[in-house]
Amino acid sequence: MKQFVSLTLLLISVAFPALGQETNAVPGGPSSEEELREAVQIPLLTREDAVGFTLENNLGIQVSRNQREIDENNASLLNSGYLPTVSAIGGGSIDVQDTEGVLANGETRTADGAETRRYNASLNVNYTLFDGFGRWYDYKRFKERSAQSELEVRQTIETTVLQLFSVYYEVARLEENAANLQEALTISRNRLERARYQFEFGQNTGLDVLNAEVDVNTDSVNLLNAQQFLRNTKRDLNLIMNRELTTAFAADTTVTFLPQLQIEDIMSAARENNIRMLLAEKDILISEYSMKATRSGYLPTIGLTGSYGWNESNNNSPLAFVLQNTSTNINGGVNVTWNLFDGGSAINNARNARITFENQELIRQQTELEVERDIQNAYGDYRNALFVLDVQDKNLQTNQDNFERSRERYQLGQITSIEFRQAQLNLLQAELARSQAKYNAKLAELQLLQVSGELLNQEF
Repeated sequence: MKQFVSLTLLLISVAFPALGQETNAVPGGPSSEEELREAVQIPLLTREDAVGFTLENNLGIQVSRNQREIDENNASLLNSGYLPTVSAIGGGSIDVQDTEGVLANGETRTADGAETRRYNASLNVNYTLFDGFGRWYDYKRFKERSAQSELEVRQTIETTVLQLFSVYYEVARLEENAANLQEALTISRNRLERARYQFEFGQNTGLDVLNAEVDVNTDSVNLLNAQQFLRNTKRDLNLIMNRELTTAFAADTTVTFLPQLQIEDIMSAARENNIRMLLAEKDILISEYSMKATRSGYLPTIGLTGSYGWNESNNNSPLAFVLQNTSTNINGGVNVTWNLFDGGSAINNARNARITFENQELIRQQTELEVERDIQNAYGDYRNALFVLDVQDKNLQTNQDNFERSRERYQLGQITSIEFRQAQLNLLQAELARSQAKYNAKLAELQLLQVSGELLNQEF
């Protein structure tokens, strides 16, 4: 009688598993994903928080921003060559001499150890009034380089954010996989208990028990592997956010898609916002200013100079006519330098600068073609990923219906445990494939937004 009651309770738990657990439940634990997180105190890491941590802490982004500061410093007035140079020079010396002199009256005088002290100081100013417009074009080139550096920071941020979401959605996928594998393991354990009771009552052979044990072991190994992959991937995500690698969190598995993106809109946005095209335009401007700066070698340089000097000399020799002498002087001037021929260096530099400018034009054309190709490829991947997701949604529903029917028939003894196991595996594969398709579609959408230059304009 006691065995009959136990078998009855087992059949009830198999027939109504939803009463004992949800998709993400564990035996004897919480009945939902939210309750599970609360029980183990694992905070939810939202996509917005992940992006915030990355923008603030990611080391690659910090390096890029520091490089931008260097380029901004180079584009300042202090590096333009338009300010004068001012230098101060000072010095002093002491001479000790033994001297002997004959006066006009024939008297001889000597001075042993006579000291002569001399001091001098000067302030010099130099200013280039005209250098053939070389510094003007260099200054504009530095300004364009500073603007280009700002674009490079944005490029680094775009690349890092896309990498962040690639890992974030992988964490979410592995969390879903672990939940599905946990559910499969729970079903297999229930089946093993059922097979053992049936074997005790002589309703099946020991082979069914052995098959059920093998399936439990297989599902346990699959779950352990999935959990290990999940832990590794979470460490990867913490690394991108520059957080403590052991920081625990749970990813948000909810995915929303933008309204259907149209390739015409993507192309239009890319012409204005694609980062590679914007960088190519800056390269052309920088090359143009470099080319114009080389022409300064053909023109003269005009400079202004000025100085203020002070000199003092002290002599304690009794033979000296002047014991102390102090003088000051001020002078200024204009100098003109015109290098009429420097051996051909200026001509060669100008030719090379023009070739570099022409190369940048060719690179820009190549970049336009590559961006157009990237858009076409990304849009094709995006449409295909959405189609695959739709197919996997339907496939999952079909396998869920098939599994429910198979479970009912298995409980009634109308199909074997092997057939039930196959229906269970089909459902598990459909769940895993649908999860993979969901995140693939979202990543394809993000990659399409990146190539259009609109990735950072979206709400995450």
